[in-house]
Amino acid sequence: MKTLAILVFAFTLVSHHARAEKRKLVWSDEFDYEGLPNSDKWDYEEGFQRNNEMQYYMKARKENSRVEKGCLVIEGRREHMPNPRAGKGLYDWQRDRKFIEYTSASVITKKKFEFTYGRVEVRAKLPRGGGMWPAIWTLGVRFGDIGDPAWPRCGEIDIMEYFGKYPHTIYANNHFANPKIRNKAVHNSCGGGKIKIQSPYKDFHVYAIEWGEKNISFFVDDNQYASFRIDIAGKGPDNPFRKPHFLLLNLALGGSAGGRIDNAVLPQKYVIDYVRVYEPKTGPKTDPGDKK
Repeated sequence: MKTLAILVFAFTLVSHHARAEKRKLVWSDEFDYEGLPNSDKWDYEEGFQRNNEMQYYMKARKENSRVEKGCLVIEGRREHMPNPRAGKGLYDWQRDRKFIEYTSASVITKKKFEFTYGRVEVRAKLPRGGGMWPAIWTLGVRFGDIGDPAWPRCGEIDIMEYFGKYPHTIYANNHFANPKIRNKAVHNSCGGGKIKIQSPYKDFHVYAIEWGEKNISFFVDDNQYASFRIDIAGKGPDNPFRKPHFLLLNLALGGSAGGRIDNAVLPQKYVIDYVRVYEPKTGPKTDPGDKK
């Protein structure tokens, strides 16, 4: 019976991959080049961004984001330098920091590639240690364009979230504004899940979602561990999960969820082998970008 179970499991993995391969690949980066991330596909967040995180996101700096040996490397480092935005920031915790103590990178596809529905696959090896907080996620394209608070009204899909303080657990979630409370961006999160993965910093794994018109399903190595019913965020066209999103790959350090940083493990590398977006099962509803 054990042998049969293994065969059934193997067949499930193969058949699932086959379904993805038969669909049109609408956007990808295989990282088959050297240097900075391809500027036709990626942009950057810059500065101190959110969650009282300790890292300053650097733009187009090879020490923090580079392509080498067929992979994108996002590197978190302990460094000391003046904060160029001191006194000019959005929130007190950002502008009151006179010095940068940690650097990292957040690469994004905003205005380069934006999509609604489809399958997203990212093969990655995660960093390790306390305070490490890498993620693969999306934000609605309205983020940054509709005033404060754009989030959570724009919607957020956490394809993969990992906390070094919980070294064998992968998380998924969805964030949105409560659709029952009008004119206020009251935060809701739903459809979250977690799965145990032994030491995801030692090996590569494939983190994926299937984003359809009714549900968003979450996978690690083709094992589904969470699902979110889109109507929970609203049944009308204003539902943020029926609108275009863009991708983000980032390595945060510390902050409100990352916790205490173990300086002894730094620098740490978040290594991404590829990023692929396929058309949804129901047909092409993905905008390949063309917004360069």
